[in-house]
Amino acid sequence: MSKGADKHQGRLNELNYFGKDLARRCKSHCELCDNHGVKLFIHEVPPVPKQPELEHCIFICETCQSQINKPKTLDANYWHCLHTSIWSEVPAVQIMAVLVAKTLAPKADFAAELLDQIYLDENQQEWLADAEADLLKKK
Repeated sequence: MSKGADKHQGRLNELNYFGKDLARRCKSHCELCDNHGVKLFIHEVPPVPKQPELEHCIFICETCQSQINKPKTLDANYWHCLHTSIWSEVPAVQIMAVLVAKTLAPKADFAAELLDQIYLDENQQEWLADAEADLLKKK
């Protein structure tokens, strides 16, 4: 295996240590769409720290994950679930919900309305700005 693949596998192993804590936190429901009875995946909310941190991880379903990983495929009708997740008490969930809403806002009125209503404290605003900057670098 290459060094890059070994490093990636090592990170995945570290993230998997968070699985039980994440499952307890979300009661085995997708933290974005509230889907249950489906396989959940650990998703790191940007910017991704050098060492995996539980506070930067959310547990999401395959549908959410695939749409987040390919923003051009976002289905606005699917993301009406943001009405709930954008108010999550888990900062990582809230930040991810805001990022998705910002992506949808130009073509989905409900997302723009949610962004007008949401309140983020200073730490969350800083995290969001860092996340947006990180995502822009990757484009």
